[in-house]
Amino acid sequence: MTALRVAVVTGAGSGIGRELALACAKEGMAVAIADIEPVALHETETLLKSMGVPCLAMRVDVSRSSEVETFARTCWETWEHVDWLFNNAGVAVLGPAWDATDDDWDWVFGVNVRGVANGVRSFVPRMRRSGRPAHVVNTASAAGLAAPPGSAVYCASKHAVVAFSECLAQDLEQAGVPIGVSVLCPSLVQTGIGQSQRNRPPDLSQTVAPAASYDERVRLGMAASAVSAADVAAFTLQAIRSGLFYLVTHPQTGISVERKMNRILTDFRAGPAGGDRGGALKNT
Repeated sequence: MTALRVAVVTGAGSGIGRELALACAKEGMAVAIADIEPVALHETETLLKSMGVPCLAMRVDVSRSSEVETFARTCWETWEHVDWLFNNAGVAVLGPAWDATDDDWDWVFGVNVRGVANGVRSFVPRMRRSGRPAHVVNTASAAGLAAPPGSAVYCASKHAVVAFSECLAQDLEQAGVPIGVSVLCPSLVQTGIGQSQRNRPPDLSQTVAPAASYDERVRLGMAASAVSAADVAAFTLQAIRSGLFYLVTHPQTGISVERKMNRILTDFRAGPAGGDRGGALKNT
């Protein structure tokens, strides 16, 4: 039992999460999956069982730490370890920054940021105690590296996931723990995130409907993408083996990051610190 490799995937009911679960199953791994949608979760579970791998499926709201903790405890009761953890669940809202409501911020950050933090808090200490080499993949987005207009709340949450992952990697390295970390930053692929409002809690429902142009931009971007969710999953598993940290799946993301970094360096060189090469901004 202890020789069996185990993968955990949240947001596994569809899209990248489902494909990650299937890709791990093809590796012969046991797979524990979680999602907030019971029907979609069952569909993924059925696919995994048809592949003949051990499978555990639980409905989990990742924004609720108690539910993630129960999921982690059940995984350990079943297999006593986890080798790969994919904190993948995510949601999105669109629209101008000034239209974002308190409920928008609470819902998106609850799932996208707290969901990742809850996964790390419940799983990583157990992974550390097992002493096995392991890996954590946190799903951010190309929106965690760049900042397209009309997605302020989503971008802010995904930038937070990137920063959290960077800190997590350094914390584990300083602790001398054999657990690697990657942050997955895909651009638009055919997933259900564009319809994530279907899972929005009634108590966090206050929002301002975005202009149709925002939804149309996302729809066209997904349709035009040459990268599928299965492609992202295959690349992710390969990147784990290669020890990559930033998992960038779309060429245009690199272009956006380069443009952003050039802007940062240009403004830095034009400012007091850049011109002084080590100087500091002084009070005037």
